[in-house]
Amino acid sequence: MLDSLAIPIVGAPLAGGASTPALAAAVSGAGGLGFVAAGYKSPEAMSDAVAATRELTAAPFGINVFAVTPTEAEPEALEAFRARLGDGAGEPRSDDDGFAEKVERLLADPVPVVSFTFGCPDPALLERFRAAGSSVWITVSDVDEARAAAAAGADALVLQGFEAGGHRAAFVDEAPGDIGLLALLQLVAAAVPGMPLVATGGIATGRAVAGVLAAGAAAAQIGTALMRCPESATPEVHREALARPGRTAVTRAFTGRSARGIVNAFMREHEAAAPHAYPAVHYVTAPLRARAREQGDADTLHLWGGQAHELIRDVPAAELVRALHAEARAAAAEAQARLSG
Repeated sequence: MLDSLAIPIVGAPLAGGASTPALAAAVSGAGGLGFVAAGYKSPEAMSDAVAATRELTAAPFGINVFAVTPTEAEPEALEAFRARLGDGAGEPRSDDDGFAEKVERLLADPVPVVSFTFGCPDPALLERFRAAGSSVWITVSDVDEARAAAAAGADALVLQGFEAGGHRAAFVDEAPGDIGLLALLQLVAAAVPGMPLVATGGIATGRAVAGVLAAGAAAAQIGTALMRCPESATPEVHREALARPGRTAVTRAFTGRSARGIVNAFMREHEAAAPHAYPAVHYVTAPLRARAREQGDADTLHLWGGQAHELIRDVPAAELVRALHAEARAAAAEAQARLSG
């Protein structure tokens, strides 16, 4: 699949916010590979999103599934956190995001690529996907995860550097990965030689695309860079925050699982108190975040974003993919000229 891309750029799934069929279709239609997010959707909604994407493009696209093992906390800790947030907080609950039903639907109605985040399914399931005609990618954040995914039979690895916005992809959130993308590319390439690698984290310019390709990646994956595109469902308050300089940090305050976002009041006030419990904390804070989205409240909304967020552009997704490709080619030519003396 990666070898057949006209442009070696992959769109990140962007679960729970920016993801839309139109965004995935635009990236694929431009010559890259768009992704539909299954995370936080019901199995039926996931199938509807796949169908809608097919209506918009005949080009290949992928779908990303959460392979999450919930992390649990004592009920007393969750109730104390809920009380701290006050009126409007939701009820904590735990689930695996409908994993089994989503998998069966995708096996019965295959898409070209299925990627998994938060874990690696067992080798038998990966083989079932391959038999159905889907290439399987696993998102990893360190060398041990890369080795495990390769041993399970992954067709490609998505390497998530510490610069990346949104949730850390680590299999175990107690160790959410703290390796920068360039170092991670070198380490994984040495640990699993020959494995196709997709690099993601802090890629907002064509020079960054050229950089990861020069470091051995088969493709660059962009996530935050797509969040101001008109095809995305990013709320306006989030778009405005991404356009401004702003420090990012990794926090569990919003969902109980490590994720990088622009620092705001909610993060500062609740980081220390939030239980390490995913998705229970997600459900507790979800109503508050939904209200913040409606009211344009940047102090309460989760402002997921990578470390290079202020460099992203407000342009159509297809235009962005083509521009990044052209800029990457120019940057590679400049580097070649410098190397040639």
